[in-house]
Amino acid sequence: MSIRVGIVGISGFGGGEALRLIASHPSFELVYAAGESSAGSRLVDRFPGVPARLADLVIEKWDPATLPKLDLLFASLPTGASAEALARVPRDVKIVDIGGDHRYVDGWAYGLADIWPAQIEGQTRIANPGCFPAATLTALAPLLADRLVEPGNIVIDVKSGISGAGRGGDSKFGYAESNENLVPYGLLRHTHMPEIATTIERLSGGSAAGLVFTPHLVPMTRGILATIYCRGHATTEQCLDSARRFYAGRSFVRVTDRPPQTKWATGSNLAFVSYAADPERSLVIALGVVDNLGKGAAGQAVQNANLICGLPETGGLDGAPVWP
Repeated sequence: MSIRVGIVGISGFGGGEALRLIASHPSFELVYAAGESSAGSRLVDRFPGVPARLADLVIEKWDPATLPKLDLLFASLPTGASAEALARVPRDVKIVDIGGDHRYVDGWAYGLADIWPAQIEGQTRIANPGCFPAATLTALAPLLADRLVEPGNIVIDVKSGISGAGRGGDSKFGYAESNENLVPYGLLRHTHMPEIATTIERLSGGSAAGLVFTPHLVPMTRGILATIYCRGHATTEQCLDSARRFYAGRSFVRVTDRPPQTKWATGSNLAFVSYAADPERSLVIALGVVDNLGKGAAGQAVQNANLICGLPETGGLDGAPVWP
C-alpha cells in the first residue's frame, strides 16, 4: 500500500522532521515538497543526508492550484500562513496541519492523538496540537478526566529547546544570544493559551479560569519539559495509577515514577509523564516531557496521519530516542 504524500514548508524544522519520518515510513511515498526560500532546489541540496530515491525531488513554490495527485498533505507553515491556502486544497486530499491556524476550528479535528484517537480516525482535516500543549496536556489529561485536580488556577511552567522557535531568521535566536541564556517570553498572552484552556475544559467539564502559562527558551536544540502546578488532594500514587490506566495500551506515552528528562524523548514520538503530590498542601505537580519536533510536531503529525489513513498507529514511528 503506497500513499502519495506531500509536505509544505519542508525547509523549516517541523517540515524537515516530517521529511525524516516519512522517508522511512512503510506506507508513505513522498512525491511533493514545497517551500518558499528553498523553491527550485533539490531535496539533496537542502538535506544532504536524504535517501537516494528522494535526492532529486525538486522543492516547488507552494501553490494549492498546482498540487500533483496526492492522498495526504502535511502543512508546516507559520501561524497565520496556512488557513487561506489550505482551504483551496481539494477535499479528497487529507491534511494534517502542523501549524496553528486550525486548532479548534470548525471542520478540523484536534489531533491530540494519545488522548482522543477514536475521534481522529477517519477524519480528513487534522489540526496538530502545539508543542507546549503536547507536553502539558498529555500530563494533565488523566488527572482532569479522573477529577483528581481542579481545572482552574493551573500554573504551567515550560522549558523549550531553541528549535521550538522555528527556523526563521530572527537573530535573537542565534547562538550568541541563546547560548548560556534562559529567556522567558509570551507572558500572559502566549498563542498556545487558548488551545490549552479549551482542552482543559473539554477534559474536565469545568472552567480553566486563572490559567497561567509561562514558556522559557533554554540553550538546547530540542526538547520540552512542562512542570504543572495544580490544586487537588490526590496522592502521588493515585496520580501515577490514574495515568497508567488512562494510557494503558497506548504506544507512545510512558508513565514514570521518577521525574522525566528531555533527553529521554530526543528524536522520538514518545511522551513521558510523572507526578508528585502533597495532599496536605492540596498540591499536585504534573510533569510532561516531549521532543518538540517529535511528539510536539512532526511525530504526532505522522501518528495522526496513520490514524486517518487506517494504518497502524506506530507506522514509521518505532525508532528509539537518540542517546546521549
